[in-house]
Amino acid sequence: HTRLRTVTGVQTCALPILFSGGARIRPQLCMAVAHACGMQAPELTQAAAVAIEMMHCASLVHDDMPAFDNADTRRGRPSVHKAYGEALALLTGDALIVMSYQVLLNAGKAHPDRLIALMQTLSDGVGVPDGIVAGQAWECETRADLGQYQRAKTGALFVAATCAGAQSAGADPLPWRALGECLGEAYQVADDIRDVVGQAEELGKPTGQDAQHGRPSVAHALGLGGSYLVSGGDDGTLRIWDVLSGRLLVVREFDSPIQSLAFSKGGRDLFLGNGNTTCHQTDFRKLLED
Repeated sequence: HTRLRTVTGVQTCALPILFSGGARIRPQLCMAVAHACGMQAPELTQAAAVAIEMMHCASLVHDDMPAFDNADTRRGRPSVHKAYGEALALLTGDALIVMSYQVLLNAGKAHPDRLIALMQTLSDGVGVPDGIVAGQAWECETRADLGQYQRAKTGALFVAATCAGAQSAGADPLPWRALGECLGEAYQVADDIRDVVGQAEELGKPTGQDAQHGRPSVAHALGLGGSYLVSGGDDGTLRIWDVLSGRLLVVREFDSPIQSLAFSKGGRDLFLGNGNTTCHQTDFRKLLED
């Protein structure tokens, strides 16, 4: 925050996008993995989390610009280029990218053995061929592979968050990669659905962007018919909603808390866990039919 005060124009543009709210999912994920791995260097973990969030914010600034979405709002406020003009918006995004590396480098001086790997992880999550830049480039193509596009545009930074959390704590990042991949894919699917059925006032950004700009989307590729929201509770209650109509379809009581949910490959079986073990396995389609 103090460092931003030294550059008036870019600072004015950067502060709103950095401190205007947002879920902070990626830095929280980074911190959570580091905690799970023992949190040996909290200052390095915090720097990695901040760097990842700065990269994410930079991507939002650039994504909102006329060359891509031309979005009027972001997080319930005017987007940076709408508030301050395209030139400063472009420079703000660039500055946030550079600052993310500066934050990581400054904290990494005390942990040079971990710094190189963290720098590589951050770069992989943002650059080409598999990071945010590659995902954004897919939007410039007349045809795009939906899976590759979404893994790059969204999933890559989730992977960077889980791996960086492990690396900052001195742990092997490989076991945490799949978690980032799965969360990134789930987040993108949810975002695609919100873009179709959500309200701009609630989301803090325009809706209908995928259709307007011809972007790859799970909602458009597969349709929203048959899309379900599944939740479980500590009281053992399983609930399933139809996403399109919002109608509650299933309420089923189980004899143990439901603290985790997972589907088999292909989505046929639903596994309910109590935190330590799988306590129930059930046919998902049968649940819907009963």
